[in-house]
Amino acid sequence: MALGNQTVIHLSEQTIVLFSCALSFLGSTLIILTYIIFKDLRTTPRRLLVYLSVSDWLSAASYAFGVWRVFHTDSLDCVVQGAISTFANTSSFFWTVAIAVYLYVFIVRSSQRVADRLVLPFHLISWGVPLAITVAALSLSKIGYDASEVSVGWCWVKIGAPDRVLWMLLTGKIWEFLAYLTLPVLYILIKRHIHIAHTALSEYRPILSNRPQSHSFFSMADMKLTLIPIIFIVLRIWSTVRFILLLTDSPARLNPVLVTLHGIGNTSQGTANCIMFVFFTQPIRTRLCKVFCCCCKCGAEAQHSQDDRHRLPPGQEPSTQREEDSTSRLLTDK
Repeated sequence: MALGNQTVIHLSEQTIVLFSCALSFLGSTLIILTYIIFKDLRTTPRRLLVYLSVSDWLSAASYAFGVWRVFHTDSLDCVVQGAISTFANTSSFFWTVAIAVYLYVFIVRSSQRVADRLVLPFHLISWGVPLAITVAALSLSKIGYDASEVSVGWCWVKIGAPDRVLWMLLTGKIWEFLAYLTLPVLYILIKRHIHIAHTALSEYRPILSNRPQSHSFFSMADMKLTLIPIIFIVLRIWSTVRFILLLTDSPARLNPVLVTLHGIGNTSQGTANCIMFVFFTQPIRTRLCKVFCCCCKCGAEAQHSQDDRHRLPPGQEPSTQREEDSTSRLLTDK
């Protein structure tokens, strides 16, 4: 609903989005804590996921503050919140793509050495570019009250800025569009490579097709590769729709349902990552079950997983098993 040039944020919308922020905050925190606690699971992809979670943690916290306050002027706390969320949100886009690039180089190009060398450039780009954009926007007084035209209570690009569309692109939208294009392509190429390798390996050693553990790792990796770009697009598309409607000056961008979906999507990346890379990742899940002693079944699952890891079919060497599962474990342990 609109009041003059301002989008009114209803209490129901505010409550839902704040709850979404809280879940994302907790999810990002859990990802970071599991990396700190479980030292034997500190792979490079999971370390990159931690950097992404730091960005999502900052996004959730700054968005929650903005939704709670529902700014109406260019106050100091509005500008500070807008700057933090701009930096964190843009950084999240870069880290999301960085993880996809790392997995592509590691799996498709089969070069862990080259992939690991990319980590430093990832840091320079994923932190440096968002910081430079945010500092430039602040120095030019482009961040401030935006009347929730393309937000849900929080501050972003000033509504009165004559070149606000350009700064909306620079402070988020252009990187969002690039992520829409890049993520599906990279993950499709990775999925294709894994399918080809798995098929060739199964034909060469038919006994592998009957090994439950092999199917389990492969299925989980395949599912994650499918879900990662889909979840990203589903969460972010509502923000993109409102931006396009703003460009066409359509009043549909003020629809309460669309505003709510925008708020949930922009603040749920940490939640989605936690579900996929903590609760849907067996090594992490079983360790969490042990830590919290939630049920006996979790202990049995952990023992079963450990037994399967050491059980080999007749005539199969340990090195063969490691070769077969390395790619799938890279993804399922991520």
